[in-house]
This record gives sequence, structure tokens and C-alpha cells, in this order.
Amino acid sequence: MQGGRRVGWLPVTRIPEHPATLDPEALRGEFPILHQAAKGHPLVYLDNAATTQKPRRVIDAVSRYYERDNANVHRASHTLAARATAAFEAARARAARFLGAADPGEILFTRGTTEAINLLAHAWGGSQLGPGDVILLTAMEHHSNLVP
Repeated sequence: MQGGRRVGWLPVTRIPEHPATLDPEALRGEFPILHQAAKGHPLVYLDNAATTQKPRRVIDAVSRYYERDNANVHRASHTLAARATAAFEAARARAARFLGAADPGEILFTRGTTEAINLLAHAWGGSQLGPGDVILLTAMEHHSNLVP
């Protein structure tokens, strides 16, 4: 596997190093919601497991999608569905390249952290863990790790 290894059947891919430095203030400037204050201080949002704030380019892209291409992906053959499916698969391929995945099929999109953790628990955990195995978590982990 390119740039990674396998644990059981689950591929573990190393994220490529990027030589460019990140300017935190420039990045913050791309998020319209962070242009406000909370309790007299610049808003800081750290609850990204619940929902992630969107940069302007994402807000604009979602708006364009709803205006032009809103349709289910992989569910129909009409023009809008074909465009939506092509955009969806292009996003998967782009994420795969960014993460260094060997194949875009390694990239799964979920609705959020809870769904992703449940998918992993049932798909991987069900086949890899047995009686007496222990999974250690800290109090800082996402709540869906702790409840069914």
C-alpha cells in the first residue's frame, strides 16, 4: 500500500507532509462565523465533533449545488443526478489524493462523527474484537464512543 500499512483489513494511510506554512489568521479569516465576538472576545469554536464551521468557499459551493445540481447521488440517471454523482465522486478522489490513499474507494463519507464511529465499531470491531478484548478511551473522546 502506498504510504501506509494495514491493520487487519483496515488501511492506515500516512498523511503527506506539506511544506507550506499555515497562517492561522488568514485561515480564520475564511470562516464568516468567526468574524464575531463572544463575551467580548473573538469567537473560538472547538466543538468540531458536533458540527464543523464552514469557510466561505464551502458555503458558496453548497449554495451553488442547491441552486444548480440538487439531486441524490448514485440513485438516478437524469441530468441533475449525473452531475451530483460526478461532483460527489470528484470530491472522493480529491480527498483520496490529499490523504495519500491508494484508491478513492478507501474514502468513506458519513453524516458525522457518531455515524463514522458506529460504522467503524460494527464493521471493523465486530470482526476484529472478541470476548475479553478491551478498548481504552479517555473522557475527552467523542460521546458516541461511550454509548450505543
